[in-house]
Amino acid sequence: MDHLNALLEPGMLVRHPDQPEWGLGQVQSNIGGRITVNFQEQGKVVLDGRVVALTPVFER
Repeated sequence: MDHLNALLEPGMLVRHPDQPEWGLGQVQSNIGGRITVNFQEQGKVVLDGRVVALTPVFER
């Protein structure tokens, strides 16, 4: 899973496929497969990119 997450960069918008209620998230960092995202409804979350494949959002 983490091969697609490796493309995520700070500032990119994403959604968590298993947590739609978290809303839109902005990537804060992506270091060694640990992705920090600030979600609208959940706040800052650190995710293991090997476990979850975030969905990039290119249009709002």
